[in-house]
Amino acid sequence: MSTAVMVVIAVIIIAAVAAVAFLAWKQARTRRLRKRFGPEYDRAVEQHGGRAAAERELLDRERRHRDLELRDLDPRRREQYREQWVAVQERFVDAPESAVEQADGLVTVVMGERGYPTSGFEEKAAHLSVEHGRTLDHYRRAHAIGGRAADGKASTEDLRQAMVHYRALFEELLSVPVQRTAPEARSTAPDQRGTAPDQRGTAPDEGRAARGEEVRVPGPRAGEPDDGRTGRDDERTTRS
Repeated sequence: MSTAVMVVIAVIIIAAVAAVAFLAWKQARTRRLRKRFGPEYDRAVEQHGGRAAAERELLDRERRHRDLELRDLDPRRREQYREQWVAVQERFVDAPESAVEQADGLVTVVMGERGYPTSGFEEKAAHLSVEHGRTLDHYRRAHAIGGRAADGKASTEDLRQAMVHYRALFEELLSVPVQRTAPEARSTAPDQRGTAPDQRGTAPDEGRAARGEEVRVPGPRAGEPDDGRTGRDDERTTRS
């Protein structure tokens, strides 16, 4: 076999190995992005008309996200925000539209304190998607319902679902990521999730809404007529 033929064969083999390696790298990158962004990956593919363009967008989000100076909340601040959420949730009984608007504002305030941008919904969503991609759909749904409510096109049940969706992201923003928490901090910090509602006025399981479990939205107070807006006290709402 001549030297020229051997060189050609070697080049073909090297090219084939490189192509296989490149394909494996792309597949690994796709799996990583799918795992990190969750439903937001499929939304990006649909929005950008293909996987390649979508992955470029998601990679750009990761690069911009690295420039943020994110910080966890002080335990006292987390408790204060939970108390504010309870107050907003109680307002739902008398003013559902106002409560949904206030829930949106409270989520934005927490985002700002965590170090996320707070201007422009899509800008906020893009930055949130990097670490909260699997919860971001809740935020999008709540925002959409809020838009319909502003036009007078949202039912009371729609507004109830918006509160559930907002709470899912709210609780995730308040939670302390395990990988960021030192062992001694975990052993000394109070267990926010184990506190009974009658002691603190908050839900006993801060991750309940994010996992899709039932979350109570208050019904009418005792002695008040049921005007059809909020339903019975024992009514529960679930994630749509």
